[in-house]
Amino acid sequence: MRVEQIAVFLENKSGRLAEITTILADNNINIRALSVADTADFGILRLIVDDVEKAQNILKGGGFTVGKTDVLAVEVADKTGGLATVLRSLHSAGINVEYMYAFVNKTGENAVLIFRFERMDEAIEVLLKDGFTLISGAQICAL
Repeated sequence: MRVEQIAVFLENKSGRLAEITTILADNNINIRALSVADTADFGILRLIVDDVEKAQNILKGGGFTVGKTDVLAVEVADKTGGLATVLRSLHSAGINVEYMYAFVNKTGENAVLIFRFERMDEAIEVLLKDGFTLISGAQICAL
């Protein structure tokens, strides 16, 4: 149920994001989802890729600080209110979202919401109980 995500800490300066994506491309690592959060001095690039271990090792070898965390991927219909239904379910259970990002798969029928929770196991239980579909990293890479 959990999806491995890598987080790369980078200086907030021109070319750093291009450098990371070029390193991944040169090593045949496909980015399936990403999010960038930044401050004035640094950014956090969160990535779901098709080869987590290889990406982590290559980026560390390139001098980047890289961490790995688990996230949940929830598939919902790509229609008005899809995100709201998931968030209402989590709120009702008292589960806080640490961060999230989303993407629409190529069929355009569904969206995939990527979540990080402090209480991951509880979030899994609530989402499954409420009928949501959780997808794996392999399923994300197959989209």
